[in-house]
Amino acid sequence: MASSKDSHGDLDAIHHGGSIKRAPEPETTEPQTKRIHLDGLAETNGREIVRRKRRKYALLLAYSGKGYLGMQRNPGYRTIEDDLLTAMLRADLVTDEGCTCPQIFHFQRAARTDKGVSAARQVISLKLPEDVPDMVGAINEHLCSQIRVMAIRRTTKSFNCKSWCDSRTYSYMCPSFAFAPLTEIMNEDYRITPEVLEQLKATLELYKGTHNFHNFTARKKAQDASANRYIMDIDCGEPFERDGLEWLVIKIKGQSFMLHQIRKMIGLTMAISQGLAQADIITRAWGKDRVDVPIAPGLGLVLEEPHYDKYNKRYGTDGIHEPLNWDEAAQKIQEFRKKYIDSSIVNTEIKEKPMLKWMATLPLHKFNISEVSSGNDEQLENSSQARTPLGHAAARLAKFREAESQDRGSDDDAEDEDEGDLDQYRVVPVVKVVEAVPQEADLCVNGSDKHVANVENGVGDESANKTGKDVGNVEEESITDNKEKVYDESSG
Repeated sequence: MASSKDSHGDLDAIHHGGSIKRAPEPETTEPQTKRIHLDGLAETNGREIVRRKRRKYALLLAYSGKGYLGMQRNPGYRTIEDDLLTAMLRADLVTDEGCTCPQIFHFQRAARTDKGVSAARQVISLKLPEDVPDMVGAINEHLCSQIRVMAIRRTTKSFNCKSWCDSRTYSYMCPSFAFAPLTEIMNEDYRITPEVLEQLKATLELYKGTHNFHNFTARKKAQDASANRYIMDIDCGEPFERDGLEWLVIKIKGQSFMLHQIRKMIGLTMAISQGLAQADIITRAWGKDRVDVPIAPGLGLVLEEPHYDKYNKRYGTDGIHEPLNWDEAAQKIQEFRKKYIDSSIVNTEIKEKPMLKWMATLPLHKFNISEVSSGNDEQLENSSQARTPLGHAAARLAKFREAESQDRGSDDDAEDEDEGDLDQYRVVPVVKVVEAVPQEADLCVNGSDKHVANVENGVGDESANKTGKDVGNVEEESITDNKEKVYDESSG
């Protein structure tokens, strides 16, 4: 027996096989938004809860990592991800729950960047409401100038920017004096010679292919299969001058990279170029034995681009989805990079000299030569040892030791410089005291006979010594880049 509908679309119940079935309910008249009216619940007071239809999107993000403790959220510290989610919350693109736990909206990042590392093209994937005409502008309105969403694309429902990523390209920008041989004077006036540049390129070629990089990361054993990584390409560009310094940019492309891997690859290459280690230490580092590998400063490291060749080949030409190549944003990215990323690297190196200071710690690493003697520095400098690479290293260390802090110079400091003081990245809680209740005011709570005591009774002073959202006279805020947080940060 067939079911029927009246003129108003009501459904008739039908009997079939001794049971009652109903035909499917008609779809909502609003195709994009489903509204549920909560009747009979006193606490709703007639409000409507709106379920916004969400689609999977890929966001192209560019940022300068200066002042941030990396990309991934770390409670209590400034991170790129935290500022991005806060901006999305303020733009009404995610809920409070989604900001605290973004996984409920399938949030994913293509790559994690370390402390101080920047990105020219970082990709984020998550579900966002499709009823916002200009999501890029809505998010950027609540971001600081050194973080910008450059473009946004609709993707397939199952798209995951991390798992779909075929490879990633990074670059490392540093002064050319970082590769100066020990026989040369290492300072801002150094200019790399064609011979040294050619030897540098030959050293970088050794990294190509699949190798065991357990010595180039932390907490990874040689027998771990995940320590094997495939380096597709690595090369050094031609030197160029900027603000009185000569610079080099090394680009490296690989399937994926581990924590500190690129910075340790660069650090070991610098040691080889200077003559502190032989080139064969790279192949020895792929073996089972532990090798002391220095980690270069994070300042010059930039995530250039995550690549999605397989996704673009499969979906980029289906007539429904756009390829993730971001060609239309190339000009904006170049302008942002010049203004916020490259300029930050150059200015920080000129003012703070992190590379010059770090170079003084290289002789503290063992490599495949003996440790530097702890004897008198002046005696080492003037002795016959100063004619050897080890002697040059000791003399250089003595020369720059004054620039180092009093507690620098241990093997631990040389091994992992970026594990230093993290206080500069903390989100500082600021307690703001709201104006006290006037003495004459008697405030009634829910119409009861209970009243709020005035300041003379000590409530105001007691509240001022407390922190937390439950205290009436005190609000606790987290200030990040002069912007107020609008939620309590928790692990996510």
